[in-house]
Amino acid sequence: MSVPRVGVAIVTMGDRPQQVEALLASVAVQDVRPARVVIVGNGSRLPDYTSFPGLTDLDGGVTLLELDENLGCPGGRNEALEALAGFGDVDVVIELDDDGLLVEKDVFRTVQELYAADPRLGIVGFRIADEQGETQRRHVPRLRAKDPMRGGPVTAFLGGGHALSLEMLAGTGLWPAEFFFTHEETDLSWRALDAGWTILYEPGLLLQHPRTSPARHAVYYRMTARNRVWLARRNLPLLLVPVYLGTWLLLTLARTRSASGLRAWAAGFAEGVCTGCGPRRPMRWRTVWRMTRLGRPPVV
Repeated sequence: MSVPRVGVAIVTMGDRPQQVEALLASVAVQDVRPARVVIVGNGSRLPDYTSFPGLTDLDGGVTLLELDENLGCPGGRNEALEALAGFGDVDVVIELDDDGLLVEKDVFRTVQELYAADPRLGIVGFRIADEQGETQRRHVPRLRAKDPMRGGPVTAFLGGGHALSLEMLAGTGLWPAEFFFTHEETDLSWRALDAGWTILYEPGLLLQHPRTSPARHAVYYRMTARNRVWLARRNLPLLLVPVYLGTWLLLTLARTRSASGLRAWAAGFAEGVCTGCGPRRPMRWRTVWRMTRLGRPPVV
């Protein structure tokens, strides 16, 4: 691939204006300029970021999309991706959480170099670390998560900071908007791997992000369970569906200490079984084997 043109997508609910400004400032000082930036107000109004210092000279400028309702994280990202694909001047989209921060100035240049070197590179996952430089275990996209600095091909990526090939998305489809929150990254990862694309975890690409717990969201337990069921129903060979769900049932029972959380999880599991999950496109067994060789078979 020739040097890819980079675009940036940021989705916000309008409740973190200072963090968004800090993020945009870190985008503005990158040593490779993005072709354009798209900011989505997910059910919220946006300040006039089109005149943000350091971004007014972009060829494509800053585009603002204000959605009438909150479409969830994957739905909001899809709006940004469709806009960037429609402009026709972007090859790779870097998606960044609105409370993240790019610490180094060579992030976009490194992303360009990675994609230019590998025409089958579909997704690049960034390393997520807090203000003290610590990476939470759940932010390392492999089962053996002791060393967050060990990069290489993986089977998953982090939603907070990553890059996506638009060529890949044209074949795999966009984010599963119906998931709304949690496991949308896994769904996209499995589809990308089944289509023959590579997912690379590159720890040198750092997104600073406040330390958080996903359980802070009231819908966490319900949507986690529902979306795991949908994930399996959509993507796994029939033989692996009960194995995957049984594994996560046991892990949830072992890890969850909240009775109300378990009740919400059970309700979400039932919802996942009884409701539509979108089109079913089970991965090929050779993809299962590829994921197993990469260290994470699609059963856990």
